[in-house]
Amino acid sequence: MFSVNFAEIEQYQHLGRWDLATQIMVDAAKRLESGGADFILIVSNTMHLLADEIEQNVSIPLLHIADPTGEAVQQQEITRIGLIGTAFTMEGDFYKKRLQDRFGFDVIVPDADDRAIVHSIIYQELVTGRTSDSSRQEYKRIIEQLAQNGAQCVILGCTEIKLLIKQEDTQTPLFDTTTLHALAAVDRAITAT
Repeated sequence: MFSVNFAEIEQYQHLGRWDLATQIMVDAAKRLESGGADFILIVSNTMHLLADEIEQNVSIPLLHIADPTGEAVQQQEITRIGLIGTAFTMEGDFYKKRLQDRFGFDVIVPDADDRAIVHSIIYQELVTGRTSDSSRQEYKRIIEQLAQNGAQCVILGCTEIKLLIKQEDTQTPLFDTTTLHALAAVDRAITAT
């Protein structure tokens, strides 16, 4: 396990300095590989923006967070999914494209105003461990809007969202990437030994 300084990563994210974030993440991956790791996890949806660069710099596999989520959704025979997460995850192609290309999903995200709300709550509250009822109500409203727009489920595409919203908060099926990724990692670790 290797922990990076989230404050530094967050600063690079918001400055658009993905090159500096990439250096940190590639260095961490190389250290894990040299330490004997069988595979790598990035325990952040947003930082999978760097997955390709990390994979190119190590010889051990990367268990991508979108893959176990996609597999779980696919088992439910769902074809149209909603995605909430940081603005980087909702607006970039790296995550949506993987879900589209590997699993054939039609991926929809909230409108621009709601994407800003989701992103703000993540960085202003959830990453500091705070939650509020008003933020929960906003997320519930946004999830309901995605369902009204045809989403058959919503992927919680940020590891902190689970702190705020749970399945009992909505009738729309939710897929928590954090839990699905962790379970897939355990399965991979067990089969690797």
